Amino acid sequence: GAAGRCLERLGGIFASALWDGARRRLFLARDRVGIKPLVYAWDGRRLLFASEIKGLLQDATVSRDLDWDALREYLVFHYIPCPRTIFRAVRKLPPASYLLLEEGRSEPEIHRYWDLRFDPQERREEEWLEGLRWHLQDAVRSHMVSDVPVGAFLSGGVDSGSVVALMAQASTSPIRTFSIGFDEASFDELAYARAVAQRYGTDHCEFVVKPDALEVMPQLAWQLDEPFADASALPTYYVAKITREHVTVALSGDGGDENFAGYRRYAAAQRRHASLDAFPGVLGRMAARAGAAALPATARGRGYLELLGAGPVDRYFRMVTYQRDATLGRLLTAEAQAQTGTRADDGRFQTLAAASGAPDYVATLQYLDVCTYLPDDILAKVDRTSMLVSLESRVPLLDHVLMEYVATMPTRLKLAGDTGKAIFKRAMADALPASVLERRKMGFGVPLAQWFRRELRDYARETLLGSRARQPGLIVPAAIERLLAEHDSGRHDRSASLWALAMFEEWARRWLDG
Repeated sequence: GAAGRCLERLGGIFASALWDGARRRLFLARDRVGIKPLVYAWDGRRLLFASEIKGLLQDATVSRDLDWDALREYLVFHYIPCPRTIFRAVRKLPPASYLLLEEGRSEPEIHRYWDLRFDPQERREEEWLEGLRWHLQDAVRSHMVSDVPVGAFLSGGVDSGSVVALMAQASTSPIRTFSIGFDEASFDELAYARAVAQRYGTDHCEFVVKPDALEVMPQLAWQLDEPFADASALPTYYVAKITREHVTVALSGDGGDENFAGYRRYAAAQRRHASLDAFPGVLGRMAARAGAAALPATARGRGYLELLGAGPVDRYFRMVTYQRDATLGRLLTAEAQAQTGTRADDGRFQTLAAASGAPDYVATLQYLDVCTYLPDDILAKVDRTSMLVSLESRVPLLDHVLMEYVATMPTRLKLAGDTGKAIFKRAMADALPASVLERRKMGFGVPLAQWFRRELRDYARETLLGSRARQPGLIVPAAIERLLAEHDSGRHDRSASLWALAMFEEWARRWLDG
């Protein structure tokens, strides 16, 4: 109705509430991509809403009972997908949705007002490049409108580098840029960030992160409201912190991978899709098995053989999650299993893929990420860490007009062979140093594997197995012992699981022990 139509005219980031006194109804809405959070609790009588769960929990009548399905999802995804939260009484309003509650109605209604539709058009490449440059410039320019100083996070990758280049082109004064690095060379991107900063003469600030980051974990566990195990929350927090010392608004490069098929996993999934799904039926499976016998199991321990039996969407689910049915069964105690079950895959991806209307496999995967990983992991991390230091972060690459335009481009322009973001890189070729354009993609990671063998070794043991540990009722101590031993041996990298369990423990101490 009219409510949905008014939202179509809004852009940018928002979570809003309107009370219509004349019609006695409440209207809650969240921006299209889910940049800003909105949570609510409905007990059949009252509706409470806030930006943060901790706001709702100020009301003592809101139960702190765990949502067991959310706990299982946390172990599987390392974040809790919408609409669940870790508390059964609290739900997230999904992105691109609004909630209406009228007096006298028994339930709030939730409606979706926007969806990203992939609808490839055919045009000459020159036209695409020209259109893309225009949309990128327009998005960045509109995100720079502010009555306070605006800066930018600069990671050394194509996305943030492009945002800084476009900001510099649109500005008469030097842009302020902020970067962080690590002592571990393989994780350090400062040199690439510096190359962009030098080209545009930015006012540039750097900070090197040390593993004493542990002091921040309790603070993050409090700020994040629910268990959250994307370790890049640490560097994101640090870059927000140094940025806030100089400016109050910063632009980030988030969204480039989802828009332009930049994640390396898209290329990997596409390769498997081509080799496994090209042959129909039994013959294909036999051919694939014969081929698979000659292939090593993947480094992350997801055996190729296991992926063979799965359909394309299930295969992607396994690529982006951390536990299978079997490992959930080993990790969770019998009591916890009775509550959560041990089915890692609840069919969420299949449902979304079917609804996506996407024209090809890679576009389907992009849609899945835009609906799950982007709002509930990436954007949640950016919002919570920047809000912790009172910094407003803006994401111009997720401008909905730009996203809709990019969704009309054929996939082959985005993922060309094994090269992600192909058309984006071409559009920005004159604006970025070759070293940045040509380097291998690197996520905003932290050297967790090294840290858990050195600086965090005692911390992990003490946190997960010490006398204060909350987990014995939920997680099998022997399973934790095994993860620690396997990681210590250096033969396996169990750092992601150890971090997830440590963050759960830190969360439980803040939120369950008070």
